[in-house]
Amino acid sequence: MKQRTLFSILCFVLISFGFASVSAQKCTEDKGTFRPNSTYDVNRRLVLSSLPSNVTAQDGLYYNGSIGQEPNRVYAVGMCIPGSTSEDCSDCIKKASDEFLKNCPNQTEAYSWPGDPTLCYVRYSNTSFSGSADLDPRSLLYNTGDINSNLTEFTTIWEGLMARMISTASTAKSTPSSSDNHYTADAAALTPIRNIYALMQCTPDLSSLDCENCLRQSATDYQSCCGQRQGGVVMRPSCFLRWDLYTYSKAFDNITVASPPPEPPVTVPQPAGDQNNSTDNDNKGISAGVVVAITVPTVIAVLILLILGFVLFRRRKPYQRTEIESESDMSTTDSLVYDFKTIEAATNKFSMSNKLGEGGFGAVYKGKLSNGTEVAVKRLSKMSGQGTREFRNEAVLVSKLQHRNLVRLLGFCLEGEEKILIYEFVPNKSLDYFLFDPVKQSQLDWTLRYKIIGGIARGVLYLHQDSQLTIIHRDLKASNILLDANMNPKIADFGLATIFGMEQTQANTNRIAGTYAYMSPEYAMHGQYSMKSDIYSFGVLVLEIISGKKNSSVYQMDETSTAGNLVTYASRLWRNKSPLELVDPTIGRNYQSNEVTRCIHIALLCVQENPEDRPMLSTIILMLTSNTVTLPVPRLPGFFPRSKQLDLVCEGSESGQSTSSKSFPHLVRKK
Repeated sequence: MKQRTLFSILCFVLISFGFASVSAQKCTEDKGTFRPNSTYDVNRRLVLSSLPSNVTAQDGLYYNGSIGQEPNRVYAVGMCIPGSTSEDCSDCIKKASDEFLKNCPNQTEAYSWPGDPTLCYVRYSNTSFSGSADLDPRSLLYNTGDINSNLTEFTTIWEGLMARMISTASTAKSTPSSSDNHYTADAAALTPIRNIYALMQCTPDLSSLDCENCLRQSATDYQSCCGQRQGGVVMRPSCFLRWDLYTYSKAFDNITVASPPPEPPVTVPQPAGDQNNSTDNDNKGISAGVVVAITVPTVIAVLILLILGFVLFRRRKPYQRTEIESESDMSTTDSLVYDFKTIEAATNKFSMSNKLGEGGFGAVYKGKLSNGTEVAVKRLSKMSGQGTREFRNEAVLVSKLQHRNLVRLLGFCLEGEEKILIYEFVPNKSLDYFLFDPVKQSQLDWTLRYKIIGGIARGVLYLHQDSQLTIIHRDLKASNILLDANMNPKIADFGLATIFGMEQTQANTNRIAGTYAYMSPEYAMHGQYSMKSDIYSFGVLVLEIISGKKNSSVYQMDETSTAGNLVTYASRLWRNKSPLELVDPTIGRNYQSNEVTRCIHIALLCVQENPEDRPMLSTIILMLTSNTVTLPVPRLPGFFPRSKQLDLVCEGSESGQSTSSKSFPHLVRKK
């Protein structure tokens, strides 16, 4: 018997060794290709070569970045599981990156989950994939050995472990940029000498629901394919699942496995003539009957009480849920919370020498944390209109957002009347600091302005469609666009932002707040806001970036025309077929006229009076990056002062498309 057991264990170990090294690399052929040695290829090599050091430089062993300019920008992510050493992590990332260069010679997108000696994750693409739950392409591996024990019992234990781990992984959250997010390792006892060991992880940018769906689909796929096998791996671009009957990772070193339930005793048949044994069996039967008679009613009573308690809880739940969610939103994780003394020390007690500027809700200061990190500290005014509601809104919203064109929230402080937000420090201040200064305007050539337009568009697209939440910013303007060291735009100030539900398309408010010069007509006059109101603001921004002029100023083409704002001025130039007169003179002639004209055309489509006529951000980005897309004729913008002459100009192409007869004095000022 001992020899047979030893032989079985030896066979199991030999089979397991054949599965010890796990790696899957997918070069996605259907996502496009590039020419070798092209600009995209050079950028890909650069971002992959720097990935090992970038990942290990982060405390959470997670890095998300990009290199290059559109359309040759390469987005890349690298991550190692918690507990990995810097050396093992770097080696794993480097191995995956090197294999990409060898095995994916011209594919614009690929991902990999190398698993020897540690588990890591590497992915690159020509489009931003942050926050997207990608289930394909999938890779599934399984052990060639079959389960030798009771398959029904094994399946029950395996499914229980999977369900428990999926729940843990999908809800696990650390910091926004940590590989601790959506990660779990666990085990379950199969027999007294054998356990099931499993490890799961989703990429940190996924929502809890997307992570749960990804892992659950992976578990289902494996069970459908290979439920009788002794181990398996399912890899997707957004999640990883592996289980086996041996400890293949250090992650299991500190896991205690509960002993399996004892097997039922074997009943030995008694001889018919043995009266004593027969009496004993009768007594055992009576005892069992008594136990059943007591246990069944008790279990039923407990179940009834549980059902009644659940019904009562459900009735009260809507009230409790709101309070609990609000508290959990504010607490998020301990790593996001800073105490007031730390912020005071970082800003030298909010000294005037550290003051960067004054916003609508309070002052912003430059600070330096004890670890040397430079931060921007937004201290809300006690007299500001924002208060706890808007503070809570901005803190919770921004902490959940991750995109290179959004300013990153590092933490917040809420002590007494003090409400403080701690952001990444963006060294080049805001867009208006350069755009509307007669001296600094010249630093923004057309190439840089075009880059800023594209970056803002991608940031708003992430808010509207690509993040786990649908977010309407409601205050897009030049002063809320920050510029980093490389002059990349970052959308800031989410104090007025609103989360929309899955099926929600617009909302109404009696509290109209923001900056009038950037407001859409429907929001300014009726309090209606939607994605299309953000798109209107984006259109105003584009016109300001091209012209170097503020929309709130007054412009007049000639002595006979009515004065208007920048939007109406640009529309008149367009209809007079002289749109390039809008271009900022400090740019000179160093630009492609077709590219500038196309941007003006797109901006005018964004500021059309009817929200339904304005394009979505996904369409706008396609218009910006492709010259083959035909653009529709822009209709009259909102707040356009109509006249008989203009009606005649518009006749034919836009007849019947009347603008609102109401004017808005904050936007159109007449001399």
